[in-house]
Amino acid sequence: MITSTTWVPRGFAAPFPTKYNFDEEEFERIANLAKLQLDDAKEDLEEAQGEEAESSKDTKKSPKKEKPPATAVADEYVASIPSRSSNFPTLCDRIEIDDDLKEYDLEHYDDDDNNTETGEGQQMGMFGNVKSLAYYESNNDDPYITMKDGDEEDEEEREDLQILATDNLLLAAKIEDELAHLEVYVYEDEANNLYVHHDIMLPAIPLCVEWLDISVGKLGVEKDAAANFVAVGTFDPDIEIWDLDTVDCMYPNTILGQGGNTEEEKKKKKKKKKSKRANDEYHIDAVLALAANRKHRNLLASASADKTVKLWDLHTAKCAKSYSYHTDKVCSLAWNQLETTVLLTGSYDRTVAIADMRAPTELPNRIGVESDVENVRWDPHDANYFFVSTENGVVHYHDARKATKDPSASKAVWTLQAHDESVSSFDLNAVIPGFMATGSTDKTVKLWNIGPQGPTLVVSRDFDVGRVFSASFGPDPEVAFRLAVAGSKGAVSIWDTSTNAGVRKFFAQKMPSNLSAEPAVEDRLVGVADDESSSDSDEDEGEDDEVDSEVDRNVHSMDENED
Repeated sequence: MITSTTWVPRGFAAPFPTKYNFDEEEFERIANLAKLQLDDAKEDLEEAQGEEAESSKDTKKSPKKEKPPATAVADEYVASIPSRSSNFPTLCDRIEIDDDLKEYDLEHYDDDDNNTETGEGQQMGMFGNVKSLAYYESNNDDPYITMKDGDEEDEEEREDLQILATDNLLLAAKIEDELAHLEVYVYEDEANNLYVHHDIMLPAIPLCVEWLDISVGKLGVEKDAAANFVAVGTFDPDIEIWDLDTVDCMYPNTILGQGGNTEEEKKKKKKKKKSKRANDEYHIDAVLALAANRKHRNLLASASADKTVKLWDLHTAKCAKSYSYHTDKVCSLAWNQLETTVLLTGSYDRTVAIADMRAPTELPNRIGVESDVENVRWDPHDANYFFVSTENGVVHYHDARKATKDPSASKAVWTLQAHDESVSSFDLNAVIPGFMATGSTDKTVKLWNIGPQGPTLVVSRDFDVGRVFSASFGPDPEVAFRLAVAGSKGAVSIWDTSTNAGVRKFFAQKMPSNLSAEPAVEDRLVGVADDESSSDSDEDEGEDDEVDSEVDRNVHSMDENED
């Protein structure tokens, strides 16, 4: 399935992404990361063994012989192996050379120094007079071969990886055969083509992705330079940040959380017992949502099942501030586009908070909804209003200025029963005012026209992607009418909504070209389907229900005291 998607605007991706360079510096960085992870696993194992030993002390009736550690057994085994020099003679020592053959010195027959040479030092053989015939181990050493080995393949591979300035990237967090990875798609709008450019392996089931326009953890690059990175939140409490312009990376550039602590920080906290409770430094549970601040580009907000919201400084890769004003899992985030320090947060406690990150001790204003929150969004065309979607399939539209400390006091401007099931994803078109898309676990996507009196249904469609987990409009004016849809079948579809008659009727005056004048326009829908066709069967749909439900509900069924 595909749990989350996000677009990359045009002009940020490198025209020719570089291949991953595994040099000594990179090896040292990976070795340190791996060592930190290994140390954590070792500490967990020792802690578990210690607890088991304590619990079994009272039940032991007779002392048992203590087994030697594995390293001692290995050392004893190595020491018992006889040395090669004392007990194993070499091959030459065991071969008896016939006296008649000694004069030919066959043991050194292939040595260059003992071959017959001419007076001028030229090596002679059966065809010793053919001096001009030279043998080279590689065509790269032959001066007469101008097309070196690999040049043609390298040029073809370079062209295959090329990303044009008119291309958009689409990032999709995917789970396939218990394998979690991030697929990077290239969308060619003019050619109506969508294909996988490369992918990134992930350590756990991904739940959210957020594109970053700032370089993180890359040496030799200015801190605020424009870049093309992605942050990924998974069932693990750590947030991984990857460089999208580097192909075949082995490890992330940076890890936000406990897994990214340096060895010195590990040593300082080594004596302290690991805390299973929420803290101000890192998440201890699944990361459910991410939001990058487009004004203060070094700030990244994260929401977790540990009921906290954390603000990360991407320059230092450290948690700058932690907020705990929700009483249940926090599942959605959104920064205000004008008041860039105001963060909108939605939680399973059935409230939405409007918090100013500059006042961490002040209780935020709240609004209450009828069921668990799924998504929150600010109105891109009026920063005073915001949208909320819920588990019951309802979309709320609120005025942030009327919110109070009491969640039950504020009333919505309007409410919409958009779907019969959960509105798992929705988006507002940033270019076209009043254009909204909603996606639901009922497998349908609906387009709405928001007028003065409220929303009006434009069209409803099933894209055959299963339960819809993501629906988002293109980020650039050129692709404003393109809608990316993904869901439980592991397929991505991009639909040009301007080819629909209903969309042309409502938004003709806002379109770049007057498509409404044409009586019929060919439907434009492009996608990359999952290779496993069996996912379409009812049997597999039933088998995937548990996983789909778990991810779609953003680990809602996880016990709060599980840790």
